[in-house]
Amino acid sequence: MTEETAGRALVPAAERVRPRGRPLRSRAAPYALVAPFFLLFAAFGLFPLAATAWLSFFRVDLTAPEARQWAGAHNYARLLGDEFFWNALSNTVLIGLLATVPQLLLALGVAHLLAARLRGRLFFRVAALAPYATSVAAATLVFALFYGRDQGMVNWALGVVGLSPVDWQNGPWASKFAVASIVLWRWTGYNALIYLAAMGTVPPELYEAAALDGAGRWRRFLHVTLPGLRPALAFTGAVSAIGAVQLFGEPLLFSSGAGASGGADHQYQTLGLYLYEQGWVNLHLGRAAALAWAMLLLLVAGFGLVRLVRGGRGRGAR
Repeated sequence: MTEETAGRALVPAAERVRPRGRPLRSRAAPYALVAPFFLLFAAFGLFPLAATAWLSFFRVDLTAPEARQWAGAHNYARLLGDEFFWNALSNTVLIGLLATVPQLLLALGVAHLLAARLRGRLFFRVAALAPYATSVAAATLVFALFYGRDQGMVNWALGVVGLSPVDWQNGPWASKFAVASIVLWRWTGYNALIYLAAMGTVPPELYEAAALDGAGRWRRFLHVTLPGLRPALAFTGAVSAIGAVQLFGEPLLFSSGAGASGGADHQYQTLGLYLYEQGWVNLHLGRAAALAWAMLLLLVAGFGLVRLVRGGRGRGAR
């Protein structure tokens, strides 16, 4: 018996046999690991969407959900002629613009400052995230006190500089600005930390090359930092748009007694408030379901329009 034959004889038979294919158990393991996520997503994501879509084609009262009547597309057609829907849509767009555009610009500035080598950087980063961790109810109630007509701090400051007080809760534009300022205060720090993390992924060699070419700090920010932040800018823009369409807590709690109406003249009623009013105040679940799907379709149409514009610009640049 040769040494090679003797060595092979010492190896157990189970180790000498090589399987021709992967065992069934090993092939099914990845699917078993991801199955809980898909099961939960189907139960709490897809099923509510499908149920809401089905409910939107019925006349349903919250007090008697079993006594439903087929309405077809009536709930959707009704939205097109509903002045309160268009009012809520315009309020949502205006408040979203007033909150999102300054918010993202301020977040860029805050992130740029936090990226500098300052003492106590960790403290400032935690402080920037503190508004996001604050309760929506607590923040809104505090801002409602700030914007009080008679004893609010904002009107007091306006009086100090010689300006007339503003009715922040009843004015058509003042109320929108006040609600938008709450959103701006809560989310600026959150977006700033996202930008700060994205800035850390920009290669330092690009800054060094730009500095060698004579670019100042402002030009380095425009031509190096901003291009590196495009994915983060797209993410925060999309999240801000979704948050604007879903805006609910801030306008609901801003004025005591207004509730889901969004002020005496619906001057700051958003789509989220209007949906709540239809479903849980007026008890029209079918209309609320149709409005929920209309909000989803508006978001999809908006994102699709942005993709088309970006695609057109890309083809034009070529």
